[in-house]
Formats: sequence, structure tokens, C-alpha cells
Amino acid sequence: MKLVPNWLETGWKALTRPIAAAFVRMGLRPNHLTTLGLILIVISAIFYGSGHIRLGGFFLLLSGWTDMIDGEMARKGGMATTFGAFYDSTLDRIGDGLTYVGIGAFFLLYPADLAWRQGVVVLCMVAIVASLTVSYTRARAEGLGLDGKVGIAQRTERVLGIGAITMFGGYGYRGIVLSSVILILTLLSLITIGQRMIWVHKQTKGA
Repeated sequence: MKLVPNWLETGWKALTRPIAAAFVRMGLRPNHLTTLGLILIVISAIFYGSGHIRLGGFFLLLSGWTDMIDGEMARKGGMATTFGAFYDSTLDRIGDGLTYVGIGAFFLLYPADLAWRQGVVVLCMVAIVASLTVSYTRARAEGLGLDGKVGIAQRTERVLGIGAITMFGGYGYRGIVLSSVILILTLLSLITIGQRMIWVHKQTKGA
């Protein structure tokens, strides 16, 4: 089960194909877009941390789009490489952490009147661990020759969930919108970890 419906993901990918083809014709490579995606996430984290929540969401969504474009370029342009896959996955993990660092920094530095702000900072720390573990469980399963791509909250859901809601909803009244997004995504990430552990156990049962 995925939170992002297949029709939305399919439609979004359809929009990336002509752009990916144009980039290939320009001589760009997937790793160029992967690097650009990380730069956009760094910009997003800086905006989050400095209190410009809507801009942070915008640049986070933009980084997610470049992540889809580099994959399309690799597949359709015949430029998929082992290092490219490694490079893309590594920068994705860095990006996941930076997003929560930026949001955590915002709650740590700015809304001094919020009674629960310290709790949200701790929640961001938990979210970092959870998001990295979600990715690790899949990578470890696949490294053992098993299927690990299951779960309700994969990277697409995290990027869209944080990016879209904060771009349109911003900080929200007394930080309720932003802190609620982090709480929900953290819980969904923990559920996903459990789902993947159960799924891998089923595949190895009796082995």
C-alpha cells in the first residue's frame, strides 16, 4: 500500500519524460541532476531553518522532481550505471536528513512561545533515524537478494507530504500544521519499518 496513488505518480512521471529527453539531448547526465537535487534540498533546508516555510516546501518539491528526472534520464537515455545508482541513493539519504535538520532548527531557534517546540525538535531527530532506517531496510533486503520495496511511507510520500503541505500551508497556526506533518510522517515511517521487517521475515521463513 502506498499513500501516493498510482495515477498521480504515473501522471507526474509523464511530465518528466520530455524534460528528461531534452536534458539528454543537451548532453547532461543523470548525476548532474542528482547533484542539482541535493543543492535544492540544501536551499530548502536553509529556508526551513530560517523560517521561510513555504519557500522550503517549494524547493523540496523541486528537488523531488529532479530526482524523478535523473531516474528517467538513466532509464531512457541508456545512462544507468552502478555508481550512478549508488550516488543517487547516497544523496537521497543526505537530503532526507537535511530536511528534518532544517525544520528542527526552525523550531529550536524561532517560535520561542511554543510550549511543545522542544518536543518537535526531538521528534525531528526521531524522524531522521526513522527515514534512514526505512531506506536501509530496503537496501539491506535487496543486498540479501530479497524484495524490500513495500510500505506505506516511502521517499516519495515523505517529500510530497512535507513539501506540498508546507508550501501551501506554511507554518500553520502556532506551528500546528508543520509539527503535525512531522509527527504523522514519523509514525508512518515507523510503520513502514515494521512492514518491511515482517515482509522480509515472510520471505526468509523456513530458510
